[in-house]
Amino acid sequence: MHRRAFLAGVACAALMTGASKAMAFDIFSKNKSLPHSSRKGDFPFQLTDEEWRARLSPEQYEILRGEGTEKSCSSPLNGIEGHGKFYCAGCGHHLFSTDAKYDSKTGWPSFYQPADEYAVGTSTDYKLGYARTEVHCANCGSHLGHVFKDGPPPTGLRYCINGLALEYQQEQ
Repeated sequence: MHRRAFLAGVACAALMTGASKAMAFDIFSKNKSLPHSSRKGDFPFQLTDEEWRARLSPEQYEILRGEGTEKSCSSPLNGIEGHGKFYCAGCGHHLFSTDAKYDSKTGWPSFYQPADEYAVGTSTDYKLGYARTEVHCANCGSHLGHVFKDGPPPTGLRYCINGLALEYQQEQ
C-alpha cells in the first residue's frame, strides 16, 4: 500500500511541475508588455565573482548575484515620489522610472512597466517549487525581483523589485 501512495505522489509531483511550467508560459506569452527574455550569462556588462563582491555591499551581493530577497517594507525606495529614475545597483543600467512606480501594498518597490523594452530580461524561477517569472537587469544579469500579472493598467503587470537592487536618481 505504501508503494502505491509513493507512486501516486511522484505522478502528482510530475504533473504539477509540468502544469506550473505551462502556467508560467501562458501568463506571459499573450502579453506583449513583457520585455524580452535573456539567457543567464549572455550580458554586455560582466564581472568576475571577486569583482562583484568588491563592487557591492554584502546585502546587495546576496540579492543581485545570489538571487535573494530583501525583507518586505525594508526599502526606503518604497516612499519615493516625484520624478526620477531607478538604475541597476550592479551596473548603473536604467531600469525603471517613477512614472511607472506605484504602491502595490506588498512592501517592495513596484512598477507596472520597465523604462523600455530592453531594460530588463526575464527567466523562469522554480525556487519555491512552482514557476515564477524572475526579472533581471538586461545589461548585467543581476537579479532584481519578480513580475506578476496582478498590476494596474495599462499593462496589468507588477514588477516587484528589491530596493537594494536599485539606485535612485531624482530628476531636477
